[in-house]
Amino acid sequence: MQNNLQQSFGNIDIYLFDQLLKGRFDHCETVLDAGCGGGRNLVYFMQNGFDVYGTDQSAEAVEAVKQLSAKLSSTHALNKFRVSGVEDMPWADNHFDLVICSAVLHFAKNEQHFDNMVRSLWRVLKPGGYLFARLASDIGIEELVASTGNGRYLLPDGSERFLVNEQTLLRYTAELGGSLYEPIKTTNVQNLRCMTTWCVQKQ
Repeated sequence: MQNNLQQSFGNIDIYLFDQLLKGRFDHCETVLDAGCGGGRNLVYFMQNGFDVYGTDQSAEAVEAVKQLSAKLSSTHALNKFRVSGVEDMPWADNHFDLVICSAVLHFAKNEQHFDNMVRSLWRVLKPGGYLFARLASDIGIEELVASTGNGRYLLPDGSERFLVNEQTLLRYTAELGGSLYEPIKTTNVQNLRCMTTWCVQKQ
């Protein structure tokens, strides 16, 4: 049973898997993973008829996701996987039904970089489309993080990340003219770090 699940879904983000179980993306056709890495969140989409795209800053990651795509589906054009930053993606406006950005936004260098990335994700998303983002936050560990300036913080696990809070995510949701299709949810990992799921539909 576990092998079947692995073959069907790969090492998918559990909260993205939750949205699949809810049927949220059943009517989506075009899918972009912005910061796709080796494609861990794309296995299901590649095997089930979605038109799949990906970007990553790492050329090695893009090569790995191309190899994964060739293995799982002979119909995907490999030029749909490109080397680029989230803030400067080579895709047209209003192009994707679903944009995934998992464990990427907290690498923003500062507040302007974060803003550029979020607005780039929003730019390529179709009206009615879904943004699924997972990113580090200070929700629940506000007293345990130390600011290093420009929106970045030292976390108890020793890492330094750009952190958001609920107010920031709600402000962006409103400014972008979107609406939450799932409540903001945060996982606290033994007070060492917190990861928050931000799910927004474009109106």
